[in-house]
Amino acid sequence: MDKNYIPVKYTGVKNTARLIKEIGLENAIIELASYIEDDYKRWDQFDLSPRYASHTPDGVLELMPISDGEKFSFKYVNGHPKNFKNGLMTVVAFGVLSDVKTGYPQLLSEMTLGTALRTSATSALAAKYLSRKNSKKMAIIGLGSQSEFQAYAFKALLGISDLQVFDIDEKAIEKFRKNLAGQNFRIKLASSAEAAVAGADIITTVTADKKQATILSDNMIGNGVHINGIGGDCPGKTELQKSIVARSNVFVELEEQSRIEGEIQQMDENFPVTELWQVIKGEATGRKTQDEITLFDSVGFALEDFSYLRFINDKIKDARFTEFYKEIDLITAPDDPRDLFSFLNSE
Repeated sequence: MDKNYIPVKYTGVKNTARLIKEIGLENAIIELASYIEDDYKRWDQFDLSPRYASHTPDGVLELMPISDGEKFSFKYVNGHPKNFKNGLMTVVAFGVLSDVKTGYPQLLSEMTLGTALRTSATSALAAKYLSRKNSKKMAIIGLGSQSEFQAYAFKALLGISDLQVFDIDEKAIEKFRKNLAGQNFRIKLASSAEAAVAGADIITTVTADKKQATILSDNMIGNGVHINGIGGDCPGKTELQKSIVARSNVFVELEEQSRIEGEIQQMDENFPVTELWQVIKGEATGRKTQDEITLFDSVGFALEDFSYLRFINDKIKDARFTEFYKEIDLITAPDDPRDLFSFLNSE
């Protein structure tokens, strides 16, 4: 090792994909969900805050920080719904995990794949606590980049393989079918969102347009359904008719953030919600009856990114997986820590 720098572990796109394939996607989601669940159970140990967001006419750029007093993490992520028209991703991200004691980064990781993985794992984890125990069918409205991950997560954690799906884009539908071919899913292509949700026990909405929309209207939602609403994740962007939210028992990640960004931005400040950690810790009841509608109003929270980075960091420490990262010279280490200028004098 060059004595003039301290190596930081780096997991890029290729190595992350290789690592997940090596672990197995369903196994990785199950393990990641366990990390997220464990971190939610120690909610009180975290320094919590809403994300910082910079909104523009084209999208949003965000920083998502959190710390448990020993480790600090942040994620940079964007959301630009029109990007796909130019052959670009709607969402890209990277994250950093640091040691609080020294302030030194320990891991730099791609998190475009990571965000899809942790979002799907969180969705299925929430459904494990909130949906009816005999749930068998899931509807997915919106077949973009997140959809296959959602399908795999609900299969891995809840055993759901019957999918009723809808998207207005034929190419997205074909992409979804191709990616899940041969994976023991039973997929029914619906002609409309209303047809997709008919008879479904769980409904996942994951659309991308940055606007208030009515993906689900009140007359489409029957008793006992669990709604996994993950598309409405910034101010001015919703997917559910307000009356659905009013009828539902609503669960959120961080209430302070969700009041601004989630489906509950449509409701007044006194509208009751429960934070998911309370249910996971056993401090609040999730689903109370078979007939009630539960809604996980998910906007994504930094704790889930922290869990993902912790999961990846632990994996690449394992002797079986050390080939799935590189070391980069991100941190200077001059012989005299007061002499940073020496780097400019060196040959």
